[in-house]
Amino acid sequence: MKEKVILAYSGGLDTTAIIPWLKEHFDYEVICCCIDCGQGNELDGLEERAKLSGASKLYIEDLVDDFCDNYIIPCVQANAVYENKYLLGTSMARPAIAKRLVEIARKEGASAICHGATGKGNDQIRFELGIKALAPDLKIIAPWRMTDVWTMQSREDEIEYCRQHGINLPFSADNSYSRDRNLWHISHEGLELEDPANEPNYDHLLVLGVTPEKAPDEGEYITMTFEKGIPTSVNGQKMKVSDIIRTLNQLGGKHGIGIVDIVENRVVGMKSRGVYETPGGTILMEAHQQLEELVLDRATMEVKKDMGNKMAQIVYEGKWFTPLREAVQAFVESTQQYVTGEVRFKLYKGNIIKAGTTSPYSLYSESLASFTTGDLYDHHDADGFITLFGLPLKVRALKMAEADNR
Repeated sequence: MKEKVILAYSGGLDTTAIIPWLKEHFDYEVICCCIDCGQGNELDGLEERAKLSGASKLYIEDLVDDFCDNYIIPCVQANAVYENKYLLGTSMARPAIAKRLVEIARKEGASAICHGATGKGNDQIRFELGIKALAPDLKIIAPWRMTDVWTMQSREDEIEYCRQHGINLPFSADNSYSRDRNLWHISHEGLELEDPANEPNYDHLLVLGVTPEKAPDEGEYITMTFEKGIPTSVNGQKMKVSDIIRTLNQLGGKHGIGIVDIVENRVVGMKSRGVYETPGGTILMEAHQQLEELVLDRATMEVKKDMGNKMAQIVYEGKWFTPLREAVQAFVESTQQYVTGEVRFKLYKGNIIKAGTTSPYSLYSESLASFTTGDLYDHHDADGFITLFGLPLKVRALKMAEADNR
């Protein structure tokens, strides 16, 4: 009886070529698994393609709500943003995919999991750290790192390899962007983006929206509600998180929101340049922060900022299934108890403009914040506070002057 391998299958050229390659070099029974994290019509026709390519079975697993509720929301609550710009769209999805691959491997009695991530990227790390954490006994096959047996170096090579194995599918050798899409975002790499000196060709590149220049000349007001840091409605319509993101994607794309051009530091040590479209995610993150400004105290905000940066690093590096991620997430969740209220803002040509925030747990006191004297604040109290708060500065200045006069 042949050993089984679970292939993380997208239906693209790389993973299609991997099917006959696995059979030829390892004599595996290949079971394909396509994880739906909201990539839309990219899933059309996959079952026929997988079977024609030699797979014995194809799983198409709908993980959209799991992805939103258990991976996106913890990162939104943490305000996890990598290197100040990247909202972790691909990074958050990989542990969800790895977990389901392991579950299917157990169900099928497979001995190995194979992925098509390259040897230069972050995804190989994210997939494999997830698999190692959840199923340390399973073998991991990464063809792009096995250069002694994986000899294909281009799309042309892969198309020819498929043709030689009787697989004639509508793949072309034309150059196009390397993209990763899910409900949260779409990433673009390659072509003119490989040179940071080049401006992105947005007319050719954008999928989810338009540039701010092409957005409507009229702004649009949006109202959102949150309960304990979780979004619950858009413009008065109650929705589950995945539908909220879909709605915000449409609104954000229309108004040119969430287009990021970044040169980021990959885990493997190199810099890479990419453009990310995250229209709905950008709105959701901003709305959540707008509410937190009203609700969280200064000390908690300060520590939470550090925890958000740490969460972003953890997720970017593929360390989701670790005690550290659990601990950071537990801290973040404890801060969300009172992050409840309504946020209003205007979308206008790439901008998210505040238009009012309310919460039953607001710490904002108009009487304290106004320039008039209120019952809780005596201006004279500031004298003593500043004396003590500035004492280290004053003592240092006196001591330095004393030393200079010796």
